[in-house]
Amino acid sequence: MAYVTAPDRTSARKIARTIVERRLAACANLWPVESMYRWRGHREETREFVIVFKTRKALLRKLMAAVRGMHPSEVPCIVSYPMGPALPAYLDWIDAETDQR
Repeated sequence: MAYVTAPDRTSARKIARTIVERRLAACANLWPVESMYRWRGHREETREFVIVFKTRKALLRKLMAAVRGMHPSEVPCIVSYPMGPALPAYLDWIDAETDQR
């Protein structure tokens, strides 16, 4: 799975739509969040959108590069984490809906 934040709904939808259309992820979930973080020595508070992508491990590097290429932030949050046990039929669906190259 990949976790990405975007500065607004418009950019989050564009990123999610592009990644799913390119078959780098089978699904993208988006929701608004409030974020607090340090950036260049200052505390920041902002509203962002989280995107969680369901994908295969083999596609993570391509997914991360694609997101980086279209993301408006200088240093975007793009991280991945392993998917734990899941319904086998759901994993089959992810495999069927993502790029097999």
